[in-house]
Amino acid sequence: MEEAAERLRNERTERSSERARSAAPAGASALTRSRVRLDQPRPDRRKLLPEYDPEAFGRLSERVARFLGTGRFIVWMTLVIVVWVLWNVFAPDHLRFDQYPFIFLTLMLSLQASYAAPLILLAQNRQDDRDRVTHEQDRKQNERSIADTEYLTREIAALRMGLGEVATRDWIRSEFQDLIKEMDERRLFPGESDEGDR
Repeated sequence: MEEAAERLRNERTERSSERARSAAPAGASALTRSRVRLDQPRPDRRKLLPEYDPEAFGRLSERVARFLGTGRFIVWMTLVIVVWVLWNVFAPDHLRFDQYPFIFLTLMLSLQASYAAPLILLAQNRQDDRDRVTHEQDRKQNERSIADTEYLTREIAALRMGLGEVATRDWIRSEFQDLIKEMDERRLFPGESDEGDR
């Protein structure tokens, strides 16, 4: 195993040095030849493990988990188990494939459970991620709503304070009435008002 890994490393090193030599100009030094170009994408590497689309696998796991949580799955699983047991009890001996302790049935059910549990957990993790994103968006929306409400409250308070200083119609009428009374009093007693002004 270590020899194969070492061989792979040596092959990669040789390939990268060949690429560097072919890409470098004729008079370039060893330092510039081994430099990696940052303005170009890296070449694809061979991968030892198979590749898969995590989103597609996650969607599949959610569909399976949704199906495992339905009554239809329980009914179908119950029917399969009942038919399995009845077949292996009442069928002729040469047609039975799983004798009384039903070891093969136990193996199949444990295999189904061993795949169902991680798929359900994966679906729950994806749902938790979606819930976390939704919760974060709700929290930000609530913060914006609170900030807007506080802003509007401050604006309304400023308007109330400003309106307290604005002359209302009743105040203007009372001021006019006071002026009219004062003018009428000056007409009635013109001499007194002139002396009072001096």
